[in-house]
Amino acid sequence: MTRHTHKRSAKAGLPPGSLVHLGNTPGRQILITVMDYDGASIQEKQISVIDECFLFRDKPSVTWINIDGLSQPDIIQKLGDCYGFHPLVLEDILNTGQRPKMEDYNEYLYVVLKMLYPGTDGGSVVSEQISLIAGANFIISFQEGIEGDVFTAVRDRLRNDKGRIRKMGADYLLYSLIDAVVDNYFSILEKLGEEIETLEDRLVTNPADKTLTEIHFLKRELIYLRKAVWPLREVISGLQRGESPLIQEGTRVYLRDVYDHTIEIIETVETFRDMASGMIDIYLSSMSNRMNAVMKVLTIIATIFMPLTFLVGVYGMNFKHMPELDKPWAYPLLWLVMISISAGMLLFFRKKKWL
Repeated sequence: MTRHTHKRSAKAGLPPGSLVHLGNTPGRQILITVMDYDGASIQEKQISVIDECFLFRDKPSVTWINIDGLSQPDIIQKLGDCYGFHPLVLEDILNTGQRPKMEDYNEYLYVVLKMLYPGTDGGSVVSEQISLIAGANFIISFQEGIEGDVFTAVRDRLRNDKGRIRKMGADYLLYSLIDAVVDNYFSILEKLGEEIETLEDRLVTNPADKTLTEIHFLKRELIYLRKAVWPLREVISGLQRGESPLIQEGTRVYLRDVYDHTIEIIETVETFRDMASGMIDIYLSSMSNRMNAVMKVLTIIATIFMPLTFLVGVYGMNFKHMPELDKPWAYPLLWLVMISISAGMLLFFRKKKWL
């Protein structure tokens, strides 16, 4: 399965809201973790039965339920029935080809993000869909569970009671998770920026066919990154400027900061795309200049040999009466004339700076 499209044929003919997992990790065991906290305490546990999550539904504290793995739709269905999620939301959670978006269902917000990280081959960028459902006192996150996540710092802040996260509500936790995903984009961009600098140096010093292949690969990565980042601006703007009572006014200030980061990321991606397109022009120009240099040398050589070929052709004719043929000094004189012509032409080319 390619990373750009998902096979939707598995859902052909099914009614809306049908729960079929469309993703890259079929058959993976689901891992469910719960962090329940308030300003004074925190409880963290890993559960094996989804029914244990239902005990946290009506607690006044903030609950973060993280589901890692989407290969068991029945578990997603049970959770959705308990919290009253719309069937289309559950369908979008299992269909991991969604674009980043935000939907307001009054009692909860549904947010889709793309978490990016370098692939196992060290080159391509791999994305994983992150679905977040934010209620008045809970956050439920759904991940495909390909290569972990970027929420380690958020968990550490919760465990160690750093900053204001334990004193704020679920909306601030939602902001913290989104901010962690957005901040990780900068590390991806830094890696791509280093690759661009390396390619630019090679283009100037020693362009090769392999360099052109790497440039095309880089452009493909930037297009893939743009597809994941560009809709994020609408998501953050909707959270920041929306009228949902689930987002407190104090949290909107922090969402504004994430929005600024998102704009910076989008501008950086566009700049990198322009640079990648410019590198293709530089490559073509470099190859053209190299070809011109080769043709210049060959032209000079051919020009030098033209008069020599004429002289050799004249004295190579099979006429019986040619006066110079009987002279003992004719042969060395011919060599002297040809060497003088060659040296004179080389000096002339150098004076004209053609050589």
